[in-house]
Amino acid sequence: MQNQKPAIQLRPDDNVAVACRHLAKDDVVQFNGTKVVLSEPIPLGHKVATEKIPTGDAIRKFGQTIGFASGDVAPGSHVHVHNCSAQAFDRDYAFSSDVPPAPAPAPARTFKGYVRPDGRVGTRNYIAIISTVNCSASASKYIARRVTDDLLKKYPNVDGVIPLTHKTGCGMAYESDDHAQLARTLAGFAQHPNIGGYFLVGLGCEVGQASHLIQSQKLVQIEGVTTPSVTPSGPPVVTIQEVGGISKTVDAGLRAIEELLPRTNDIQRTEVDISHLMLGTECGGSDGNSGVTANPVVGVCSDRLVASGGTSILGETPEIYGAEHILTRRAVTPEVGQALVDRIKWWEWYTNIFGAEINNNPTPGNKEGGLTTIYEKSLGAIAKGGTTALRAVYRYAESVTEKGFVVMDTPGYDPVSLTGIVAGGANVCVFTTGRGSVYGCKPSPCMKVATNTVMYERMEDDMDLNAGVVLEGVPVEEVGQQLFDLMIEVASGKKTKSELHGVGEEEFIPWSIGATL
Repeated sequence: MQNQKPAIQLRPDDNVAVACRHLAKDDVVQFNGTKVVLSEPIPLGHKVATEKIPTGDAIRKFGQTIGFASGDVAPGSHVHVHNCSAQAFDRDYAFSSDVPPAPAPAPARTFKGYVRPDGRVGTRNYIAIISTVNCSASASKYIARRVTDDLLKKYPNVDGVIPLTHKTGCGMAYESDDHAQLARTLAGFAQHPNIGGYFLVGLGCEVGQASHLIQSQKLVQIEGVTTPSVTPSGPPVVTIQEVGGISKTVDAGLRAIEELLPRTNDIQRTEVDISHLMLGTECGGSDGNSGVTANPVVGVCSDRLVASGGTSILGETPEIYGAEHILTRRAVTPEVGQALVDRIKWWEWYTNIFGAEINNNPTPGNKEGGLTTIYEKSLGAIAKGGTTALRAVYRYAESVTEKGFVVMDTPGYDPVSLTGIVAGGANVCVFTTGRGSVYGCKPSPCMKVATNTVMYERMEDDMDLNAGVVLEGVPVEEVGQQLFDLMIEVASGKKTKSELHGVGEEEFIPWSIGATL
């Protein structure tokens, strides 16, 4: 299918347009009845000026300011980092001034999921080995390696055994914000609806003690497992120092898995309403078309899920920065809007103490793909949240209990961000990419959506859907419906490309915010 247009002007008052394909010098494009001759090549996803932009004037995309001209920009010129700067500007938050009405109820849809005792529903059925500290990471991986394919074949309803290991758990202040955040994250995975059974593996002397984790997060005993806990009513714990080293830890861990496998296998998929789905959204390896194709496609899917009674989570607070005023208008109450602004202000403080700037994001790869400033990236990123009301703002890895569209405060770094979102309860995820990402995030399946056809065809083995067809004239709503249908299939057990590759264990990276002591 051929592109219908060489470039797209997203809003009538924008003074830039986005190239739908590589454009050559002297190509002629037309905007609002005016022909513009390109003075230089414009790569796919990059911006071209549709009119003269004087020095200091705002550069507008999505109908919003994405930066300011650092010199006079002529019509037909390439607009990018060489002539567009990200200066501070005031934003009117207008809390709750434009709250969308509740969407009309959607037609009933179901998926086949694993119903847990607490009523939550999983889309996968894993056993997790949760390492409390980096010092027990190797032992946790060794336990998982001892679980053979022949053993798993006896338990067809179990998706696998995953070691959740990380690089922290000690060297932090006891009961600090960092300690509490790690505990929330580990507990979020332990209690996740996609986890059918788990046990903890610790060293014994770490700051992140298993006993503290169990008591602070109210983790409860798992029936039918005899592996001892460090608390009378807690889940099974294997402590390296107590059992006598790595070899004995591996043996004890394997015994725990052999007890967990039959009870986890007893849970079978049943037909349930899609209101039980919680969609985690992420964009990574973004390009100039992320906010034009794939992210709006996810927004359509998000809206359909919310209309069906489900939940959609938008993260990456540094990639909301500069666009937060759009979300505060959609906040159901001024308090919800203020909660988002509070997180934005925290990020300004947090980056400042390290001598960093939030505009250091976009990355070099993002910029090569056409993204110039954080404001531009953020305006495209928030499209994943669709158009419904913002109902709540959560801290990193907090349990998400609100239905509808919500925000979770996470970094922009993809694996850290989605680790928090999955800990919050997301049982299915979607990841948009323009440059190409090979991300996965066990235990939650992650669909990857390409922003352009060129990359999709180059990396088809890793992409689950091509949103690049939007540049070729296919309506965003149509591709969004395709993603919605795919999400239901994946939730029912269809494997994503990342699952077929076995990707998703190394991407478990809890966010460490404090000093290493």
